[in-house]
Amino acid sequence: MSTLEYEISVSGELPDTVLDEVENFSVEVVPVRTVMRGPVADQAALHGIINRLQSLGLDLIEVRRIGETNE
Repeated sequence: MSTLEYEISVSGELPDTVLDEVENFSVEVVPVRTVMRGPVADQAALHGIINRLQSLGLDLIEVRRIGETNE
């Protein structure tokens, strides 16, 4: 089974509680935004992450697929 890798950018810095929810993601905080990269099992999981970020009032800057891994 293959897993898609995504990069998700939001404005501002994410709270640690949210970072704990997205396992296997690398996180980089750059001026004015947070960039998360990691595997997402399927579209439902991707939408779950996006919905969680929006529920915190964070502005979504970009979501892009960056690769695919085979498990």
